[in-house]
Amino acid sequence: MFTGIVEEVGQVKAIRSGRITISANLVLKKTKPGDSICVNGACLTVTSLSNDSFSVDVMPETLNRTNLGVLQSGSHVNLERALTPESRIGGHFLQGHIDTTGSVLSVKPEGDALIMRFTAPQEIMHYVVEKGFIGIDGLSLTIIQRQETSFDVSLVSYTQEHTVLGQKCPGDTVNIEVDIIAKYVEQFVRKEKEGVTIDLLMEEGFI
Repeated sequence: MFTGIVEEVGQVKAIRSGRITISANLVLKKTKPGDSICVNGACLTVTSLSNDSFSVDVMPETLNRTNLGVLQSGSHVNLERALTPESRIGGHFLQGHIDTTGSVLSVKPEGDALIMRFTAPQEIMHYVVEKGFIGIDGLSLTIIQRQETSFDVSLVSYTQEHTVLGQKCPGDTVNIEVDIIAKYVEQFVRKEKEGVTIDLLMEEGFI
């Protein structure tokens, strides 16, 4: 579980045979093999460590369904260590399970902020609500406006300078994770509409 508050931007050091090695500093502290680190929003398991980098193994499924598949040596990535009981939750709960990818549609300055518009597949747009949360490349953001197949967020100066989103251009691919609470609500509402059935009673443990 993660908060969507990026701790640092790392740099891809090497990619080979399903393994990505990333140069980092802050996220290495107290990290050991087997721990989880969120890389551009995807929860990955640390397989090895050095003084200035860590490695993760990435399945073909993950490479195909996220923007990790387009990373190259030298690419920058958002990094966050897994949430602990003592952590402050400055963003919202993210699982590190990418729902889909989208792309940057436009980037427009607004004072010191940047208004970024992202396109997203139709099947996830019903989870996208104005003033709601969304995870973009592992970053917790608030949706400021919603269109039929796209949505807008605002990046303050700090976010532009301390995450990879500030360097994104129209056409770039991003990882998207919708708010898990919206998924739960949708499931509960669907069950309520279906009414009480034998399958529902068995699923909930009543029989």
